[in-house]
Amino acid sequence: QVQVVESGGDLVQAGGSLRLSCTASGLTLDDRAITWFRQRPETTREGVSCIGWRTTDLDSADSVKGRFTISKDVARNTVYLQMNRLEPEDAATYYCAASRYLLCGDRWRNTHFYIDWGQGTQVTVSS
Repeated sequence: QVQVVESGGDLVQAGGSLRLSCTASGLTLDDRAITWFRQRPETTREGVSCIGWRTTDLDSADSVKGRFTISKDVARNTVYLQMNRLEPEDAATYYCAASRYLLCGDRWRNTHFYIDWGQGTQVTVSS
């Protein structure tokens, strides 16, 4: 049985940093494109950053480019999201999801292409 688990969410002041982690059991994260999504109350889930099976296969939402970095540690079977210069608008529940594909491609923002999801970790940013 596949289980995806996010951690690292916390309350942080605007301008601060957090690092989210995504680990999995029953699943090798390096075999799939992995994406961080986020969801604010009463909004749709938004793709934040994707990493494919090649670490050079990366993409991010314009709103986080230059501030957030996605990476993975294959030995630890963990994908990270380093979030710097956090803004109040970044406050959300962050989810890690494993795609059915190896590559991020141009559809990585589409939630329908993900088959394994974590339960989310809450990020709160105070202004």
